[in-house]
Amino acid sequence: MTGIRINGIVVADAAKIEIKRSIEKLRHQDIEPCLATILIGDDPASIRYVNNKHKACTEVGILTKDHRFKENVTQEQIVQTIDRLNNDAQVHGILLQLPLPTHLDAFDATSRISQDKDVDGLTPQNVGLLSLGRARLAPCTPLGIMNILDHHKIDPAGKTVVLVNRSNLIGKPLQQLLLQRDATVISCHSKTPNIERFTILADIIVTAVGDRDIFELKPDMVRDGCAIIDAAITTHKGKLTGDTPYDDMLVKASHITPVPGGVGPMTVVMLLKNTVAAAAHINGIEL
Repeated sequence: MTGIRINGIVVADAAKIEIKRSIEKLRHQDIEPCLATILIGDDPASIRYVNNKHKACTEVGILTKDHRFKENVTQEQIVQTIDRLNNDAQVHGILLQLPLPTHLDAFDATSRISQDKDVDGLTPQNVGLLSLGRARLAPCTPLGIMNILDHHKIDPAGKTVVLVNRSNLIGKPLQQLLLQRDATVISCHSKTPNIERFTILADIIVTAVGDRDIFELKPDMVRDGCAIIDAAITTHKGKLTGDTPYDDMLVKASHITPVPGGVGPMTVVMLLKNTVAAAAHINGIEL
């Protein structure tokens, strides 16, 4: 048995076609979707992520506004910037690149973002709406994972799905999205002993730990035919990788995402989709 390699770039390109169509519909009504980003400090990974997001916006025709601050910026300066963007009618999405320097309060800052412009789906209002199944904007990586499952016709309904992550960005919102699709969800994390007791039961596994010294999802921890979504990214033995030994797992899984080139491209595309959705909603337009 050899599993199917899930090419996130191909899935993302398909999603971009629909996004471009939606942008054209908005332009016919004189609306130019616009994403504003806020980047603090000089962390290379964060800089790369923000640059990639701006590049992706340009590719589909979304305008961008780039706000960058030195690491010693104050909480008040960030709050003032967010307030200004909230009140800017030309801005439809606001993204605060995380993590923030330790002297800043990330919860306070993200909570300040208008729920209508919260393209990361992290405000308390949007988190609450997601738990009720009413969210218009949800976190991008979970949305990307759901799109990958749909693209490959992997229906989570009635399936046992094991999540190895409980973060606000991935595990918790993904659990809500899967429950809304009638999956049976088991959430594992750093305090779960003998995780293999649960992973061996799974029809679908989503893992997003990102530290192979702490956790590795090995072939003997999964059953034959399990679909594996590796949403982690780390450097292991000098190579960029995820939580799984990809080649070894490919002969056991029905489907598996590589790292890089799996979930990552979909995360960026869902940011574009959220920005367009926000632009439509703010202007009272159904897409």
